[in-house]
Amino acid sequence: MPAELHTLPSITDQAERLIELGVHELGGFRPAELRSMAAETGARAGLLVVRPDRVPASALAPLLRHQGKQGFVVVDMPDIDQFSRIETVNVPDEPIYVVEGLDRGDHMANWSPHEALPAIVEGGRTPLLLIEGIHWVIQQPAALERGRCFMTIGSRLRKANGTLDARTPALWISNGTGRDGRDNRDAPKVGWCWAGNRHTWLGFASAAGRTAA
Repeated sequence: MPAELHTLPSITDQAERLIELGVHELGGFRPAELRSMAAETGARAGLLVVRPDRVPASALAPLLRHQGKQGFVVVDMPDIDQFSRIETVNVPDEPIYVVEGLDRGDHMANWSPHEALPAIVEGGRTPLLLIEGIHWVIQQPAALERGRCFMTIGSRLRKANGTLDARTPALWISNGTGRDGRDNRDAPKVGWCWAGNRHTWLGFASAAGRTAA
């Protein structure tokens, strides 16, 4: 992963970015509340995340930007907000929390989600949630680049019979083909891939851990 992606904006700056975009209103916070919660993290480095039960992925995706294009969710993922964390992922109960030690997982490009998850866990890391991946690109748009995009396999959809839906969420840059539409070329895209498939341009985002704000 490029060195510049290891340095996120400060937590304070990230809070201001979320306020600028109106995320506090989506989550039912006053600006002062979000600033106060961010301040309680101290000088810790990491990614500030608002829990998906406060602000869902469908509301955050349009806030993504790449080359002036607005982010969007693929049309065949209308159930995006039903994707939730897998059993191996623990998330603090607080409305906002900090994700530490982000990595885009470039070294796992051309792996399948089935192959990547055990490797991430065995390495003492945790797969990123979809909501966390969106927050990352909001705060650091350079985290998404052509040929170096990522999956967020910490989020999956569990079907009514208890089995996992085969779709695994990912963030990448649209080519403007097919149902994406020509106008969406170069736009940041929230979509999915099959859990057993490999893609040379998709890594597997992970983190060292999550802590309460």
